[in-house]
Amino acid sequence: MHFPVSGVDINPLIPPLVAFMLSFLTAPAGVSGAFLLLPFQMSFLNFTSPSISPTNLIYNIVAIPGGLYRFIREGRMAWPLAWVIIVGTLPGVFLGAWVRIFYLPDPEAFKLFVGCVLLYLGIRLIIEFTDGSKKQKSHNKALDEKFKERVAQKKANTSKQVAAGIPADVIVLTKTFTFRKIEYEFWGETYSFPTMTIFILALVVGLIGGIYGIGGGSIIAPFCVSILNLPVYTVAGAALFGTFLTSVAGVGFYAILSTTSSGASANVAPDLLLGSLFGIGGLAGTYCGAYAQKFLKETILKGIMAALVILLALEYILQFFF
Repeated sequence: MHFPVSGVDINPLIPPLVAFMLSFLTAPAGVSGAFLLLPFQMSFLNFTSPSISPTNLIYNIVAIPGGLYRFIREGRMAWPLAWVIIVGTLPGVFLGAWVRIFYLPDPEAFKLFVGCVLLYLGIRLIIEFTDGSKKQKSHNKALDEKFKERVAQKKANTSKQVAAGIPADVIVLTKTFTFRKIEYEFWGETYSFPTMTIFILALVVGLIGGIYGIGGGSIIAPFCVSILNLPVYTVAGAALFGTFLTSVAGVGFYAILSTTSSGASANVAPDLLLGSLFGIGGLAGTYCGAYAQKFLKETILKGIMAALVILLALEYILQFFF
């Protein structure tokens, strides 16, 4: 099948299948999978024009609601964290789209910078498996054991498979939400962090996401887990929510720019059909991945996140030198 906007020729079944596999793997860690789709499109589909960025964002728009619905339904959404991510990311994604078209049509140098940042975050996650914060590791281990015990209890008390999600008492409760500090409680543990730290991070992530067509969950999620020491069970939903809304804004902005003479000459119009096919597979994958999250140990989720972040970092860094 030929996609005229992107110039890609591919069997229409392949995009949703690839997207399903990637999103099922990444959704439990709060990542939509768009950052892995970008290298796939560039390397395997030879899709390298600037329109790849908004096309990748279309994937987010279609794919994320499935997983997002489960996080909201099961009370695993840290709303203060989500709103600050959105407020910080939106202006960044507009600026990123502008930079992508007019200042970085060839983004290898900037990819090198992004790769270094992601590599640092990935290394931080790996360090936590060895000699990281012992206090936080013990807290996270205890939290993980609570999940395992509760799931085992529900299985013992019913002959049916656990399908209703995490029990009602395992929800995110907001305690403080001010310009200075965000504080919430999750299963007896209280987590707090500076509001401006997340806002500034989200602003930078929005810039990166606007340029490359990734929502930013691949950066925000590991930062919140490895540096702010937040449990991944509460970070994933907020990261996906921020990715979804900023992707909507990014596609809209790219579509507007494509109507200008500069945007048209740079070929920035999104490929709606190709992006939607990726998104359909991603929709099923994020829904299933969000459901599977509660059955996975936090160490496994961190391992998945670390591996994905490092792979992306190496992809960006190696592209600069080779």
